[in-house]
Amino acid sequence: MAVGVAVTSFVAFAPSLLNQFVDWDDLENFITNPYYRGLGWTQLTWMWTTVLTGHYVPLTWMTLGLDYLVWGLNPTGYHLTNVLLHSANAVVVYLIALPLLRYAIPAVTDDLQAWRLSAAFAALLFAVHPLRVESVTWVTERRDVLSGLFYLLAIWAYVRDADAPIDASVRRRPWYWVSLGCFVLALLAKAITVTLPAVLVVLDVYPLRRLGADAGGYWSRRARRRWAEKVPFVLASAAMVPVALVAARSGASLLAMAGFGMLDRLAVSSYGLAFYLWKTVMPLGLSPFYALKTPIVPMSLPYLVSGFVVVTITAMAIVFRRRYPPLAAVWFVYVATLLPVSGVFQNGPQITADRYSYLPSVSWAILTGAGGLVCWRAWKGRKHSRAIAYAMTGTAALLVTVLTVLCWRQVGVWRDPERLWSHALAIAPSSVVHEHLGYVRRQQGRLAEAIEHYRTASTLRPAAGHIRIQWGDALAQYGMLGEAIDRYREALQLAPDSAAPHYHWGNVLVAAGRFEEARSHYLEAFRIDPNDAEAHNSWGRALAQQGRWDDAIAEYREALRLKPHSVPHYNWGNALFAAGRLEEAISQYRATLRIDPSAAEAYNNWGKALAQQGRWEEAIVKYREALRIKPNYPLASANLDQALSRASQPPTR
Repeated sequence: MAVGVAVTSFVAFAPSLLNQFVDWDDLENFITNPYYRGLGWTQLTWMWTTVLTGHYVPLTWMTLGLDYLVWGLNPTGYHLTNVLLHSANAVVVYLIALPLLRYAIPAVTDDLQAWRLSAAFAALLFAVHPLRVESVTWVTERRDVLSGLFYLLAIWAYVRDADAPIDASVRRRPWYWVSLGCFVLALLAKAITVTLPAVLVVLDVYPLRRLGADAGGYWSRRARRRWAEKVPFVLASAAMVPVALVAARSGASLLAMAGFGMLDRLAVSSYGLAFYLWKTVMPLGLSPFYALKTPIVPMSLPYLVSGFVVVTITAMAIVFRRRYPPLAAVWFVYVATLLPVSGVFQNGPQITADRYSYLPSVSWAILTGAGGLVCWRAWKGRKHSRAIAYAMTGTAALLVTVLTVLCWRQVGVWRDPERLWSHALAIAPSSVVHEHLGYVRRQQGRLAEAIEHYRTASTLRPAAGHIRIQWGDALAQYGMLGEAIDRYREALQLAPDSAAPHYHWGNVLVAAGRFEEARSHYLEAFRIDPNDAEAHNSWGRALAQQGRWDDAIAEYREALRLKPHSVPHYNWGNALFAAGRLEEAISQYRATLRIDPSAAEAYNNWGKALAQQGRWEEAIVKYREALRIKPNYPLASANLDQALSRASQPPTR
C-alpha cells in the first residue's frame, strides 16, 4: 500500500521533470547565485550564515548544494529531488494515518484492508492535490518538501512513542528522541515548522487521549509529565523564532505590524483560512500570486464571508469538542499550522499562497480518510455491503484520478516563466505579475512589451520604487537613456534614502561611456549605504574599462571586505592579469573557483596567466577544465589549441 502511494505521488508530479527554473526567486537562488554550488567549506559557511530572500534554511541549501554536485544547473535533477521528497512525504502521511485511525476508531483493526485503504486514501488526497504543485514544482520551495519530510517524521515518531508506558524514563524512549531530532532538522529546513509543539499537544488530547478528560485532566501528575515532554520542542521553536524574524526582515518580506491594524490582520487571516478550505474543495483557478489589495476593507464582502465561515467552524469545534472531537482537533491543527503565514504575521505582498497549504492540508486529508472508514464501518454487515464497499473504493479512486489530472495541468503551468506569468495574468492580474512578465519580455528581447508591462505594474503600485528601477533598466536597454534616468529620478523621489536608484543610474551611465557622471552616482550610493559591495564592484569594473587597474583593484578589495564570499575575486583577478601581476591574478581566480566551481571563465583566464608564464602543461589542464564545464566555449577551445601546439614544441635554448 505504501509503495502504491509513493508511485501514484511520483506519477502525479512526473511532468515537472520537464520544467525549467522560473523567475520567481529561482534566478536569485540558483542561476545567478554561485555561493550554494557545492559542499565545500566556503559553500557550507555561506549556507549556515545566509538569509537570502528572507529565509534561514541551511539544511535546504545543503540539499541544493548536493543537487548541484550531481546535476550542475540542469533543472531536471532539482525537480526530481523535489518529487522524490514529496513522494516520501506521502508515504509518511500514510504511516501517520494508520495509527491515528487506530486510536480514533479502536475497533478499526477488525478490517485491516479497509483500515489501510482509508490511510492510503488520506495520503493520496494530500499528495496529488493541485494545491501541492507550487511546493513541489517550484525548485525554490525545496524548503517546503524538505521541512515537510522532517515535520511529518517527527509526528510519526511521536505517535510511535505514544505506546511507551507513562512511567518509562524519557532516556529509554528512542522514538521520543527521534521525534525531537526530526523537529530540529525541520526547523533548519524551514522555520514554518515552529508550530509543531502546538500540534503535538492537540494530538495528545485527541486522538492519543494522553491529556484532557480522557486522561485524568490537564494538570494531573501524568499530565504534567506530558507537558514536560514538550519543553525541548518549545525551546527549539523559541530559538528559531527570532532567527526567522530577523531573516524575514532582512529580506523585506515581513511587513511592519504598524502597517496594518489588528482588525485588518484578523480579516486577512480569516480570508486565508477560508481560502485554503475552498481551494481544497474546488482546486481551480490556482495562481502563483494572489495580491493583497490595499487599503484593506475588513467590512467588504470577501472578508465578511470568510470571517463568518471561520467563526462558525470555530464555534462548532468548541461546542461539539466532546461529541465530535475529530473536528475540533483538525480545525485547531489547521489554524495553528497556518498561523506563521497568516495575516497576523503578514509576510510579503500576497494575501495567500498555494504553498502555505502544504502542511495544514494533512489534517484535513486524514479526517477525510477517517470519514471514509466510518462510512464503511456503518455499512459493514448490511445488505449489499460488498457492493457499497466497491462503490466507495471506486469513488475514492475516481477522485484521486481527477485530482491527478488537475495536478498534471497545474504542473504544466510551471513549465517555464512564459507560461507561469501568462497564466497568472489571466487568473489574477496584479503589479507583481506585470513586473515578472516585464522581466520575461526583457530576456526575450521584446523590450517594447517589457516597458509596457513595467508601466502597468508601476501604475498599479505607484509607490514601488523598485519597479521604476526595472522600468528604467528596460528603457536604457532599449536605448531611451533620458527616459530611463527619469525613472531612476522618480525612484529616488519615492525612496530618497535608497542607494539602489543611484547604483542602477551609475550602471547605465557606465554602459553609455559617461564615467564621470557615473562616478557621482556611485559615490552617492556609497554615502547612503556604506556596505553596498555591489556598487564598489561595479565601479571597479568601470575603472578597469578605463585602464585604471590600481584604482579598480582597490574597489574590488573594498567590495570583498564588505562581502567576503562574493564575486569580485574574478574581476580583481582580471585587473591583476591586465596589470601583469600574474601570480596574484591566479590566487584570485583560485578564490573565485572556491566560491563558484562552475566558473569556466576563471579556469580559462587562469590558463592564460599560466600560458604567459610559459607553463603550458598546467595551462592545458585549466583550459580543459573550462571546456568540461562549458563545452561550447570558443575562446577556451582556441586557447587550448594554442597551448597544445606550444607544448609540443621543443624548448628553445
